[in-house]
Amino acid sequence: MFADFLRRLTAPDPLPDTDARLALAALLVRIARADNSYQSAEIAQIDRVLSRRYGFDAAAAAALRAEAETLEAEAPDTVRFTRAIKEAVPYDDRVGVIEAMWSVVLADGGRADEENALMRLAASLLGVSDPDSALARQRAAAPE
Repeated sequence: MFADFLRRLTAPDPLPDTDARLALAALLVRIARADNSYQSAEIAQIDRVLSRRYGFDAAAAAALRAEAETLEAEAPDTVRFTRAIKEAVPYDDRVGVIEAMWSVVLADGGRADEENALMRLAASLLGVSDPDSALARQRAAAPE
């Protein structure tokens, strides 16, 4: 199943919505795991992002995250996820992806060097400018 999904990520056609959702969820899991510390605060933040973005209830968000955790562990690189998202969503929504990623990075109260590096890479691969990424980080850091 996941090998087939990974092949679809590299196909020339845009991904269906369900695959784009899984790619986003896997990217969020990847950023949460970047510092080798996958904490409950980050998991909860991923579930909140998926719930808000897709209108999921808690169980559906957790199920998508669980599927994404497996996919992320099997995926060889970040490029495939970001390429799929870049092709599937317009620029403003990609900025929203960066904001969601920053919210996961900041969920545990800190920013590790590995997370910062992956955020720079993801923003670049998604075609999001540095100023827009910085603004997204500020929005993610603002109290709700």
